[in-house]
Amino acid sequence: MGNSRADYDVAIIGSGFAGIGMAIRLKQEGRRSFVLWEREAEVGGTWYVNHYPGCACDVQSHLYSFSFEPNAQWSRTFSPQREIWDYLNRCVDKYDVRRHIQFQREMTRARYDDARGLWEIEDAQGNRCTARVLVSGMGGLSRPSIPDLPGLSDFQGRRFHSQQWDHDYALDGKRVAVVGTGASAIQFVPEIARQVARLDLYQRTPPWIMPKPDFAVPGVIQRLFGRLPMLQNLFRRWIYWSLEARAAGFTGGVGLMKLLQPLAARYIRKQIKDPVLRDKVTPRYTLGCKRVLLSNNYYPALARDNVEVVTSGIGHFTADGVVDQNGVERKVDAVILGTGFAATEPLPRGALLGRDGLDIVDAWAETGPQAYKGTTVSGFPNLFLLAGPNTGLGHSSMVFMIESQIAYVMDALARMDREGVQAVDLQPQVQRRFNEKLQRKMAGTVWMKGGCNSWYLDAAGRNVTLWPYYTWQFRLATRRFDLENYARIDAGAEAGAALELQENAA
Repeated sequence: MGNSRADYDVAIIGSGFAGIGMAIRLKQEGRRSFVLWEREAEVGGTWYVNHYPGCACDVQSHLYSFSFEPNAQWSRTFSPQREIWDYLNRCVDKYDVRRHIQFQREMTRARYDDARGLWEIEDAQGNRCTARVLVSGMGGLSRPSIPDLPGLSDFQGRRFHSQQWDHDYALDGKRVAVVGTGASAIQFVPEIARQVARLDLYQRTPPWIMPKPDFAVPGVIQRLFGRLPMLQNLFRRWIYWSLEARAAGFTGGVGLMKLLQPLAARYIRKQIKDPVLRDKVTPRYTLGCKRVLLSNNYYPALARDNVEVVTSGIGHFTADGVVDQNGVERKVDAVILGTGFAATEPLPRGALLGRDGLDIVDAWAETGPQAYKGTTVSGFPNLFLLAGPNTGLGHSSMVFMIESQIAYVMDALARMDREGVQAVDLQPQVQRRFNEKLQRKMAGTVWMKGGCNSWYLDAAGRNVTLWPYYTWQFRLATRRFDLENYARIDAGAEAGAALELQENAA
């Protein structure tokens, strides 16, 4: 097999819930030879880089957290960004994984060395390391989507994406154009609408929005959960199964969602009295086709006198304004892009190279991003994707999915160790059959039949982001590593000597 010496047994990329959860499980199992590369200066992933006004989770915090690390002190049902970031920092320190993290290490290329059976990883500054196993915790919502809008670069005012919020720029009294009406925008628009002199909201497609059952958690409940963890666990389970019941509506076709749609329409009528504005924000597609958003203050913000919802589309930008497709120019001081993330293009060309130098972009050229159980990709030995293709959810907590995948990776490591296997490579027919079945199931969902064009879909119209079954089915599918579906690359007699791994447990 050649020289299989590696700097680490496992390299993890990203320190959001996925990367941190993976590192903690490695530490709990007594594995010390691992490193975590994080491109930012702090841990947290999306909960560090997204800090726009109003940023919060849209899944209840008692479920959107690690099962092994409950937090009795969540201040609200749906926690704000800072509280989630603080929680992740506490997890990192409690489980002593910070010593394994190298900050400001943005992975620019990871290449599988066939001769040595190792991953060679390089960052933007030219730093390198090698690892037997590569775990990507980068997720699908890590790269901002910057639309190619005519003249955007000509605009001379302040411009930024919601993920790169410019807190040094005072919005008070400014004229602001917001592009996009997705999950981020519905959180920050109500916050800034109170500050700005004028807000022009450029909407391409309105989202369906439901009330957000958010409230402050009384101190007595926090103390009760702290003293009786079993009660908190029961509450977590209640949240899980109440959300899981919603999956039937998303995955069972459009019928059930059409029955629920009048409730959402009634919510619009209740919140917005102006019939013209109400018509603008009422979607023309089936509830659930795009992500259903939760907010109590978005519609009232749109009804403010200083807010205009523009549905005529953007024609082009000028040095100091926006011209819509009807030729109307609106002068603005700042442009904020609430345009989401490149979820269907998670990796740029040249970033991930498998066997024989195969670029993952080319591996996915005909199919769009796909994996086996959202985790492994044929032709990329010992690569595990956390929050990979078709693991996203429209109804529940991604942390549940991530923990399921981590269990699959941990079992893979254990089985490879027991059986003297240096590396595993998914059999291509296994990946093909899995995804053919998945896409057949997907075809009947509201995401495909609801009459919308969402960020869930790639350029070819395939849904490569969501899991079209119940989450408990994903948990069952990942409970054990099915080595029989992988080609073995055995360490053989070299197993003991070739893996002389640096412990790096300083």
